[in-house]
Amino acid sequence: MHKDEHDNPLETLSVVFVNCFLLSFLLLLFWFIFYLMGGDWCYKIHSRWFELSRHDYDLLNYSGMAFVKMCAILFFLFPYLSIRLLLRRKKMNT
Repeated sequence: MHKDEHDNPLETLSVVFVNCFLLSFLLLLFWFIFYLMGGDWCYKIHSRWFELSRHDYDLLNYSGMAFVKMCAILFFLFPYLSIRLLLRRKKMNT
């Protein structure tokens, strides 16, 4: 990054948003891999603590992954894209 990019708070904010978006999808990837590899083991542990059927456990995981994905897109990707479009428009006008 150039010195000018560090001086612009929108540029810094866009980097933060894209990093948060990537980290949230990394979390989703780990969650999905853990669910695939250790789903039965994890279900056995959680079914001891809570009265969960296998269907409820699968539904909770699927819904949780969908919620995290939608939040990542809504709160990190859309603001990042908005800032980048604003910065591009500013750059074209100058």
